[in-house]
Amino acid sequence: MTINTVCVCGAGTMGAGIAQAAAQAGFYTLLYELNPTVLQAAETGIRKNLDTLIAKGKISPAEGTAILQRMVFIQDIQQCLADIFIEAIIEKEEVKIALFNQLAELNHSETVFATNTSSLSVTRIAQKVQCPERVIGMHFFNPATIMKLVEVVNTPFTNASTTAMVLSLARGMGKTAVLCKDAPGFIVNRVARPYYIESLRLAEEGMTDFAQADRILESVGFKMGPFKLMDLIGNDINYAVSCSVYEQMGQPERLKPSPIQEEKVKAGKLGKKTGEGYYTYS
Repeated sequence: MTINTVCVCGAGTMGAGIAQAAAQAGFYTLLYELNPTVLQAAETGIRKNLDTLIAKGKISPAEGTAILQRMVFIQDIQQCLADIFIEAIIEKEEVKIALFNQLAELNHSETVFATNTSSLSVTRIAQKVQCPERVIGMHFFNPATIMKLVEVVNTPFTNASTTAMVLSLARGMGKTAVLCKDAPGFIVNRVARPYYIESLRLAEEGMTDFAQADRILESVGFKMGPFKLMDLIGNDINYAVSCSVYEQMGQPERLKPSPIQEEKVKAGKLGKKTGEGYYTYS
């Protein structure tokens, strides 16, 4: 099936990034968001990002204009008509299910529904969506305009045409698509949990501080230390993933979420997006 229109639902940091990446790759792209303030911020941010690319010579002014012409920013779900939807909304299973079912009523029978969830079971979402064979995971990484990896997550219901369509879209966006089965944390977040949790545990035990841990790990080849990376991702998102993997894996002690991060989340110190996390940002 030819992909003519992509619709991204949710205009937060991840959703806006996915939408920009799709439009840059040449796809006609809708960005749907109920909150007008969030939608306006996303449009402003995308325009600023494109201006930066133009200033750096990465794209021409004409290309920047063409990218924006391929984007439509919408608040009315009735306008959400597309070949494939990528949702990047709140990490609540019931909200994602309700959105997909609402969209299924509006769209044709071959429309694909991809969730960008990083912590929820794609299978559980698919089970409660009309035509579960059309539901799949499409997990991008932040910032979506730069990070190449996309985890394409199949469930026991996903059919071959859905998988093929999402793989085609990912590759069309210049991404490296890795196909995996639905499992707690998929591949990357499962592997990454010890990187965050053991670093937090060392800080809890007074063995190191945040900055020292980051310096040491960066000095041995990691592009970004764990505390800088958690601030970039958002402590709320990172902590939610840790909790989800911990529960789904049967609460092993080695994956127990950190009280340090829990306190950061409760205090609203989520990282770069709030101006403070493990570090302070101006």
